[in-house]
Amino acid sequence: MAQNEVGRLRVTQIGSGIGRPKDQKATLVGLGLNKLNRTRVLDNSPSIRGMITKVQHLVHVEIVE
Repeated sequence: MAQNEVGRLRVTQIGSGIGRPKDQKATLVGLGLNKLNRTRVLDNSPSIRGMITKVQHLVHVEIVE
């Protein structure tokens, strides 16, 4: 997906924040995720994409049409 593409993203937490560095835990909280299998629909903005990249091993991302 191009970074300037407008839309929404469905982000689901698939990995635990337990034992992760504080910055990764804070990023999950910033995305509104705090428990496994929780899903949030977020705007596709550069800041959100950067947060997702930081915790990409803990989340699953889908494009919402």
